[in-house]
Amino acid sequence: MRIPYDELFDGLLRVLLKLGFEQQRARLCARLFTDASRDGVYSHGLNRFPQFVRMIQTGVIAVDAEPELVTSFGSLERWDGKSGPGTLNAYRCMDRAIARSRQQGIGCVALANTNHWMRGGSYGWQAADAGVIGICWTNTMANLPPWGASDPRVGNNPVIIAVPRGKGHVVLDMAMSQFSYGALASYRMRGEPLPVEGGFDAAGWLTRDPVAIEASRRPLPIGYWKGSGLALMLDLV
Repeated sequence: MRIPYDELFDGLLRVLLKLGFEQQRARLCARLFTDASRDGVYSHGLNRFPQFVRMIQTGVIAVDAEPELVTSFGSLERWDGKSGPGTLNAYRCMDRAIARSRQQGIGCVALANTNHWMRGGSYGWQAADAGVIGICWTNTMANLPPWGASDPRVGNNPVIIAVPRGKGHVVLDMAMSQFSYGALASYRMRGEPLPVEGGFDAAGWLTRDPVAIEASRRPLPIGYWKGSGLALMLDLV
């Protein structure tokens, strides 16, 4: 089933307004979710929207909270997200990093007390559209075993590298596991196996079964196309 962009955007906007978002903040938030789905990243677009709503309803996300500048020194800034929407906090801080880079040659902004930023690539595209190289990452809960271990002790922390280009930006957006948990969920919902072995099952065997990997919480770290993509981006930078 395919839904026109404007129809999806309008539907998400209505929900956000009912949840108490101010009009402009609601429009930006709805656009970030809709753009992710338009670009094929359903796991962090429409598929993740119900979780976003639940986080608001349970008080994890403070709808009206605005990020606050804590410290500024030259090209560096540190912000407090005040538990506001992670998408809007991240967008604001990337905007600040872009502004600092215009003045200082480089802008580095740290953000604390926030929550899920959904598709991290959105902020890479934001930087590239502004004509600057963007590098951003975040940490997450422990959901990836260190190499050689069986218990998740580190996060599959997403990293984004974006390079502006006249004929089309080059943007890398990836988690540190070969398949993010959002990607595993997408394969599970489609009833499809992974294209390559993506983790271990409960018995310790490599598997392409997304359900088994979700249950064991033992995804593999990056390699394959993700390793190649990272090598390419480092060359471009």
